Amino acid sequence: MTNRVLMIAYHYPPCAVSSGQQRTLSFSRHLPEHGWEPIVLTTTERAYPRAAKDQLADIPPTLQVVRTWAFDTVRHLSVKGRYPGWLAVPDPWVSWCVSATLKGLRLIQRHKPEVMWSTYPIATAHLIAFFLHRLTKIPWVADFRDPMNEIDPVTKERWPKDPRIWRARGWIESRTVRSCARAVFVTQGARRIYAERYAELPPERWAVIANGYSEESFAAAEALCNGHRPAGNKIVLLHSGVLYPTPDRHPGHFFAALAELRKSGKISSENLSVILRASSSESVYQQQILEHGLEGIITLEPPVAYNQALAEMLNVDGLLIFQGHDSNPAVPAKLYEYLRARRPIFALVDDRGETATVLRKAKVGALVPLNSIERIATGLLRFLEQIRVGTAPIASKVEIERHSRAHKAIELARVFEDALRARRATSN
Repeated sequence: MTNRVLMIAYHYPPCAVSSGQQRTLSFSRHLPEHGWEPIVLTTTERAYPRAAKDQLADIPPTLQVVRTWAFDTVRHLSVKGRYPGWLAVPDPWVSWCVSATLKGLRLIQRHKPEVMWSTYPIATAHLIAFFLHRLTKIPWVADFRDPMNEIDPVTKERWPKDPRIWRARGWIESRTVRSCARAVFVTQGARRIYAERYAELPPERWAVIANGYSEESFAAAEALCNGHRPAGNKIVLLHSGVLYPTPDRHPGHFFAALAELRKSGKISSENLSVILRASSSESVYQQQILEHGLEGIITLEPPVAYNQALAEMLNVDGLLIFQGHDSNPAVPAKLYEYLRARRPIFALVDDRGETATVLRKAKVGALVPLNSIERIATGLLRFLEQIRVGTAPIASKVEIERHSRAHKAIELARVFEDALRARRATSN
């Protein structure tokens, strides 16, 4: 017997601005193997700041994908950099709520899905699902991934900082967790935050389904690079994807450590190359690279197609992760792709965070704090030597397979089944 699920997601091919779309894409591909037929409700291409066609072929031809209009307030309504602030709350795509809610109602009437699923980090997706749930009472699984609103446990600083967005997200968050059958997070740390924030709700309200990697995408990537890695004495390190210039992710101390090592003659452009691929903050980092005299060592490279990005991970000598203590409850989605790439990992992370926990459990990674120039420099020299002599640890096959997105689809199917059972129990 096959059940239907309506999946509400902003990030979906041809979106090219977030690795988050891989989660939805993979779920939509693998759920039919476990008795669930997805219908994807997403936006039209014009809503994305950047689009790419390379992953459209990864959408199964039998999958129904429904796209409704939305505009990006920041891009489409700006006049000399100014735009109506109320049209960017809770996010710049709040306009999507109108078309998607109307279309969602028609899809529900026509296809009668047993469960509805919506996914953050675009808060409007949960808002759409909330309205549809109120109108139809369909069991709702809310995929939060990470917390919508966060408070620094030390400084008590709020994120997001804009009080209007904070209030709007808080309103959506509260109604989502109180209305949904299950709220899903990608780490135990994020789950604990919500279990404490909404202590009056039952423990079974919360579930954890971590991010992962797509074996199909890696097979395509391996075909691109043919398993051949460039020879030579120069070690190549890579950070693949967005690298936010915030205190929690900023590579400034890493740059300073590289500058010290270069001045002391321990590294040079002859023996080390660091690639920052698709950082999205090239102007910020280019200035700092020049200030530190690292233009011969660090290069800023543009985005490439997803499978090409994976092929690059397979071809370099080591991979870089930047994750400070403010993001301790989170794990970058790229980390699971790094594990699958089976390359050594240099992780600038807080030792108490979820990212460090994943790496320790996998028995891989050289861990150093993001904000210590001295420890970064010392750790990096040790890491580079391990690469040279071939002793840098990589994840085992068993550990890697545990993080496959195909396996995560099994976990999501179980959450859907739990939501259905809970609905039937309350109906009897």
